Amino acid sequence: MGSIIAALPGDFWAVRYDGARYPGSAAVAARPGLAAGANCQLYAYEVLRHFGLTPPELRSSELWSDTEATVQVPVPRPLDLVLFNSTDRAYGAHVGVHAGDDAILHLCAEVGRPAVWAAADFAARERYRVRLGAKRVLPPR
Repeated sequence: MGSIIAALPGDFWAVRYDGARYPGSAAVAARPGLAAGANCQLYAYEVLRHFGLTPPELRSSELWSDTEATVQVPVPRPLDLVLFNSTDRAYGAHVGVHAGDDAILHLCAEVGRPAVWAAADFAARERYRVRLGAKRVLPPR
């Protein structure tokens, strides 16, 4: 976990949660980047970009069904995307970044800033109690 968490610049830790700033939104088109805030997906994708990956600009249900730019993996490794929801549906799922061991870096409305939680922290909350699984971003073709 230490390498991903320690390698993130300080501005990644100052991002505020803003549900209106999601991939493909007009708010992001008008003001790209994280300085104006982000939702969980936008934040997770920017973390991956920082480490040289190119995630697709997909919402959670599209991300879960995607087979072109990502692949489902049974055991996540650092920099894989992990999805959680209150049900087993991908629509509206929360997206975090696996940071190694039992650590998931994410941005949620409950905290308002980036946080690192263990799987038990997600399971203890109704809205995140179902772990849908993990997706790995594939290298560009």
